Amino acid sequence: MKTSDRSASTAGSGDDSARERLRDVIEITLIPGLGSTAQGRLRSACRDLSEVFSLKPGSLEALGIARDACEALASRRYTPMADEILDWGARESCHFICRGDPGYPALLEQIYDPPLMLYARGNLRALELPGLAIVGTRRPTYYGIQMAEGLSSDLSRRGVAIVSGMARGIDAAAHRGCLEAKGCTIAVFGCGADIIYPREHRRLAEELLARGLILSEFPPGTSPAPQNFPVRNRIISGLSLGTVIIEASEYSGSLITARLAMEQNRELYALPGNITSPQSFGPNYLIKQGAKLIQSWRDVVEEFPPELRQSILAQEDAAPRRLPELELLSEEERRILELISFDQATQFDKIYARGGVEISRLAGLLLGLEMRGWIRQVPGNLYIKATRPKQ
Repeated sequence: MKTSDRSASTAGSGDDSARERLRDVIEITLIPGLGSTAQGRLRSACRDLSEVFSLKPGSLEALGIARDACEALASRRYTPMADEILDWGARESCHFICRGDPGYPALLEQIYDPPLMLYARGNLRALELPGLAIVGTRRPTYYGIQMAEGLSSDLSRRGVAIVSGMARGIDAAAHRGCLEAKGCTIAVFGCGADIIYPREHRRLAEELLARGLILSEFPPGTSPAPQNFPVRNRIISGLSLGTVIIEASEYSGSLITARLAMEQNRELYALPGNITSPQSFGPNYLIKQGAKLIQSWRDVVEEFPPELRQSILAQEDAAPRRLPELELLSEEERRILELISFDQATQFDKIYARGGVEISRLAGLLLGLEMRGWIRQVPGNLYIKATRPKQ
């Protein structure tokens, strides 16, 4: 197969035989009742997946292929749809990454049921970086958002690609933290790669496409049906060296990703939380079950493969040390900063009551701290301490 950038194909990048092969792979993935495990059996049985369409019904049924799927393969019912998808890919600059091709992610190949086809939009370089998944609740606390953004930013600055699902809450915070640090991030969709879900993340998706990658095993036009998200979670964990859980309630879908990471023999990390918060149930439970408790990016990197860990830590040790920026704050600013916490928003009135400065002066101090990245104002005239000053 003639391939384009980094061995991933776009519809217009190959000759006729390459297009036919790619169309055949896409067609197989379109057939109802032919899931990833059945597709894997077909791939094992045929040197070339195009041979699948000439197999006798008895041979297909012996591989566990349902009768309806056998009939769809024999009739080539989904060939026109596969051709339409190829044309769409050429128009939209979508890459098609087939299992077994050089551009297919090596870590993903190792899981029990790798997807046969990945639709990829954006910067394929993200797949060349070591990946780490950061996932969590769709209803995070301010503490959870700050920690997701901070951890993602810290790791991306050190050459790690952040993998998540672009859902509301922790997922979106992880992508934002990576993008703010000018890093590479990968969003794995539970719908077609052409559908932005949720809709309010359209701008985030645009920023992500400029520096990162959108991935999906679902063909374009697939709606974000609830059953798709547990399926896509195996890709989030499968692409990654490990998975970090930041805030997850007892029945959070993030715990599915945690289970999949363990089944895939990947590292599992959890950020501890307040035991009275429902969002802390998941990570605290996972820590009791053996997940590594983390407090900083170093706790994550310590579990990376030795060569990668040593490379990251060697670069960190060689970097020049900065003077503590806290020394650059005035006494008034430090006093105000001490009244604001990481994990709970503080009302302006409460800061005023305890800050010992006039309202007009306090407003100026808060604005200055916010401009330098020490704090963040959130709706309701509330303030929360940021993870770090802006670089």
